[in-house]
Amino acid sequence: MEDNVHIPVLLNEVLRYLDPKAKDTYLDLTAGYGGHAKKVLERTQSAASATLVDRDQNAIDYLGQQKSLRGAEIIKSDFLSACGELRAQGRQYKLILADLGVSSPHLDNAERGFSIRNNGPLDMRMDTTQALTGEEIVNSYTESELAGVLRDYGEEPKARRIAAAIVASRPVANTHELAEIIARAVPKRRVHGVTSKVHPATKSFQAIRLAVNDELGQLRLALPIMTELLAPGGRIVVISFHSLEDRIVKQFFHDQAGDRYDAPFEDLTKRPVTASEEELGFNPRARSAKLRAVAK
Repeated sequence: MEDNVHIPVLLNEVLRYLDPKAKDTYLDLTAGYGGHAKKVLERTQSAASATLVDRDQNAIDYLGQQKSLRGAEIIKSDFLSACGELRAQGRQYKLILADLGVSSPHLDNAERGFSIRNNGPLDMRMDTTQALTGEEIVNSYTESELAGVLRDYGEEPKARRIAAAIVASRPVANTHELAEIIARAVPKRRVHGVTSKVHPATKSFQAIRLAVNDELGQLRLALPIMTELLAPGGRIVVISFHSLEDRIVKQFFHDQAGDRYDAPFEDLTKRPVTASEEELGFNPRARSAKLRAVAK
């Protein structure tokens, strides 16, 4: 896989808010294909002081092959489990990054089942060894349970209608079939008389993916542990791609770094940092990215 297959989002902003210095310890909880890690380690010049975590075996294999990351500790794990294990070991880091969501290779590989455009199995697992898949949610959940997933994880206003259409069309065989069922049930939205370019199944696919990988639950539980893993003077940067994720991060950071004299953290981003027009020109997947940061 070439290095340019996955372009790290908000790279300049990550470097600005992490502000890596020589010999800083670094924890990347969602290392993916190392786009952020490589640039951070160029500045710390200390791969041996870095811990890179990912739950995807393909990403782990790729990270292990990169010369620029040689010497870094690489852990195959979801970020919540990794946080708990590192805390149990008494570890602390000066720099902590969590880039949530899926990577370009996830979306581009049809066999992973993340993409609406590329037909594939209803998988959507970041860790392909786990039991729960998108296929089980789509074909086995009750109509009420399925509507709950679409509503609670995707903020889909037509959740009940979509769930009924899916249940009536079972068994659903693949991602294209699922997308077509949803598109028939919920035609493209019109905003001010203009038909939206967003596929009608976008929110539903995102919801199923979040549910399969328990991304919101992991985030809620991991954030407090991240603060324990942060060394004095250190910084945490979190990038989210979904309003529900951003809401969790915003509230937690506000609680930790509110405007009070005894706040243990300083809020470095009063508002979420988003991609520049320049970045959107070459990296359109950064459009929904929001970065928030705190310092200890």
